Amino acid sequence: MSVLAVGLSYRTADLRTLERAAIGADELEKVLHQLQQSQHVDEAMLVSTCNRIEVYAVVETFHGGLADVSEVLAQQAGCTPADLYDHLYVHYAGAAVEHIFSVASGLDSMVVGETQILGQVRNAYATAREAGTVGRTLHELIQTTLRVGKRVHSETGLDALGASVVSEALGEAPDLTGKHAVIVGAGSMGALSASQLRKAGIGRITVVNRTLENAQRLAANVSELGVPAVAVGMDELAVRLAEADLAVSCTGAQDVVLAAEHILPRHGRELVICDLGLPRDVDPAVAAVPDVRVVDLETVRRRMDDTGGRSSAKQIARATGIVLDEVREYLAGQRSAAVTPTVTALRKRAAEVVDAELLRLDHRLPGLEPGVRDEFARTVRRVVDKLLHAPTVRVKQLAADAQGTDYASALRELFELDPASPAVVASPSPQPNTDGESQ
Repeated sequence: MSVLAVGLSYRTADLRTLERAAIGADELEKVLHQLQQSQHVDEAMLVSTCNRIEVYAVVETFHGGLADVSEVLAQQAGCTPADLYDHLYVHYAGAAVEHIFSVASGLDSMVVGETQILGQVRNAYATAREAGTVGRTLHELIQTTLRVGKRVHSETGLDALGASVVSEALGEAPDLTGKHAVIVGAGSMGALSASQLRKAGIGRITVVNRTLENAQRLAANVSELGVPAVAVGMDELAVRLAEADLAVSCTGAQDVVLAAEHILPRHGRELVICDLGLPRDVDPAVAAVPDVRVVDLETVRRRMDDTGGRSSAKQIARATGIVLDEVREYLAGQRSAAVTPTVTALRKRAAEVVDAELLRLDHRLPGLEPGVRDEFARTVRRVVDKLLHAPTVRVKQLAADAQGTDYASALRELFELDPASPAVVASPSPQPNTDGESQ
């Protein structure tokens, strides 16, 4: 079994394609089960944000696993796998480990160094675990991934430079000091938007959400931080937008939530709308409404392309170095762990040989004095232990440093260990088995 990563992101697909492939929160469990029930997939986790849709799967074979995962993603997007191939990227085995470490560290984000993706990976793992699609392999991988992401941010300061998709989108808006903002959506991205608006000096915030209770909770948190905030239902969206200077929409809904009819006449007063939803929350027709400017994820992408990002080359290089070191250490640990069952089987085989020879001794010398017999048994066991110590320690070291050499298979061949024995694991895999990107 090896890890396969298949996905599409802002690097490989336009916003329209990402919208088609987007997976809503209410669909995640269904898609995870579809993945796991595929012929070649044993475990599965899905990371879905405003900038990427990625599947991490433990698969029996590369080509079979790729075909299964691509089929599920294509079904979700309402197209054929062939239609998606030009937009997909694929990483396998050690490359998949390196990719997820880089993603969690913010190195693969549209805004390099942002920290939201680390929480999104954690949430994706929790969802998959609750759905029952995570086993030992993905569990160990994601736990290491989360630790690596934290380490990169704490040791490089990359997060101090990396903003978020939210802050980059707000960078398209005019001076927000003392202004009125409407946040449509009360989830994690709504909370992040409120935080960024507070830092920008916003005067007051209105939270609009289908579930009023959630909006009230976010508004209360914002008010506690010193920014006046109120909560209203979606039926008041048009009235609240008429009073606002800025709107941020980040609902995660599958349908448009902000249409042209929600925009009342502005009379020359500009309204900037930041659409951070995937699929988009804002109807394209809104951009044609007088005095309205729409900033969407494509706008943010162009902004980042033009500026080249804000993280320094030195910090990126340091973060990349940490990721590569962690990848090497992780894969070495996996190879070393994979040979352990075979070493255990070898020691068990040796103990069985000693026991058989002692039984043979008892039959040939039945009158042997018990004390002499016990001392003889201890001596034989010490000899066997000493003979096996160096090879078993060394084989783990060699497996960790292996360049494609299967030392577990060599042990089984040399000592005629039964590969079908439950005590002996199949030959180890050379690698492992838990943005601003918005939800």
